[in-house]
Amino acid sequence: MLGRVKAALALLAIGAAPAAAQDWNVQITPYAWGTGVGGDVRPVPGGPTLSFDQGLSEVLEDLDAAFFLTGYMRSGRFVFLGDYSRSVSSRSGRVPVLGLPARGEVEQSSITLAAGYRAYSGPELTLDVLAGIRHWSIEAEATTPVVPGLSAGVDIDFTDPILALRTNIPLSERWSLIAYGDLGGFGAGSEWTGQVVATVNWQANDSLYLSAGYRHLFVDYDDGGPAVDVSFSGPLLGLTYRF
Repeated sequence: MLGRVKAALALLAIGAAPAAAQDWNVQITPYAWGTGVGGDVRPVPGGPTLSFDQGLSEVLEDLDAAFFLTGYMRSGRFVFLGDYSRSVSSRSGRVPVLGLPARGEVEQSSITLAAGYRAYSGPELTLDVLAGIRHWSIEAEATTPVVPGLSAGVDIDFTDPILALRTNIPLSERWSLIAYGDLGGFGAGSEWTGQVVATVNWQANDSLYLSAGYRHLFVDYDDGGPAVDVSFSGPLLGLTYRF
């Protein structure tokens, strides 16, 4: 997984030297995402399925560790973006059929890479249309302390194709709204995956932006054995450096 992360970061930071010569607009954004997890995890057929719901007030309680980084590049009408996220969340829930209390942990790492075209550029907004992939690595474990030994875990890796839209809407001289959404899977890796991100952004100077918003990311994976149908949601804060 470390190799994939390094490769993604290398793509995000593609040549600062040739960037100027090719008129690249490059943005790198580390961000804090207060993500909690909700959904169902079935590690193996016949094992405990952990079912849980998560409210916004429980996000920080659930989150054990997280790291997030996104990048965006544009040259003329051609656009590229990448995102790496990793989070570990713990959650108490129940085994639906038996009604037993259970405890689960979900660790997700995902790398999204996409390329596309600026379909519209005007004073009121810009619109980018993109296609790409999202690679997932998910580890999940469900345990039921009431029944000793009733526990199971899953470790899966797969890659999904995605289609995406991104828009930037100026609100004033220093304020803007950025919205991004993608949808994918289509049975190629997972059944479905998708995300929605919306941020309000304040331009501090020519190179620095501060952002606040919300992100919702989900995946529905089922290969007939392990099954993971989970969503990761929560507020985010980002710091963008543009060069």
